[in-house]
Amino acid sequence: MFAVMKTGGKQYKVHSGDILRVEKLAADAGEKVQFNEILMLGGDKVVVGAPLVSGAAVQAEVVDQIKADKVINFVKRRRKHSSKRTVGHRQKLTLLRVTDILETGADASGVKAAVGAGSVAGVASAAAAPKKAASPKAEKKADAPKAAAGSDDLKLLSGVGPALEKKLHEAGVTSFAQIAAWTDADVEEFGEKLSFKGRIEREGWIEQAKELASK
Repeated sequence: MFAVMKTGGKQYKVHSGDILRVEKLAADAGEKVQFNEILMLGGDKVVVGAPLVSGAAVQAEVVDQIKADKVINFVKRRRKHSSKRTVGHRQKLTLLRVTDILETGADASGVKAAVGAGSVAGVASAAAAPKKAASPKAEKKADAPKAAAGSDDLKLLSGVGPALEKKLHEAGVTSFAQIAAWTDADVEEFGEKLSFKGRIEREGWIEQAKELASK
């Protein structure tokens, strides 16, 4: 039997006993975690979720917390006063061993649900920006001008000018801590929302935000 599960904004086809690397989870080595977002089960009978398969789950044991190979991001501007910047990044990952694939009974298994480390970081960023965490989307735009008054200077990020900073404020993004905690799903969402898909990765916003937030 195999399952197609979703975690960290990615989909994985897994069998029992598989070793795989996923976006960092909030779990220690030796812990057992359960993935409840199952898109499909395969075997003697194929079950496709709509969008998820009810009651299904994938259980896995955390082998280790690791880092991916370093990725170098180099940006150079061809202008009169040219500038260039090199930023290195090693993505944090969790190494897992798949132990069980459950067709039913996920709710009663007693195994804790797998939670991304970005969600834990998001709690910290929410404490720094309570208006973003507590306000619904409709109120974010109304609160944006007030939040911008005490926010970080987002124009310090590569490629961000006054117009783009205003769009970020209107979307509820006012601090480097928020951007530093973005997951792949957040990057895709804001890329679509602000009509600059792929630009966040090219400009290296998350790495820059981490450095700026730590100052």
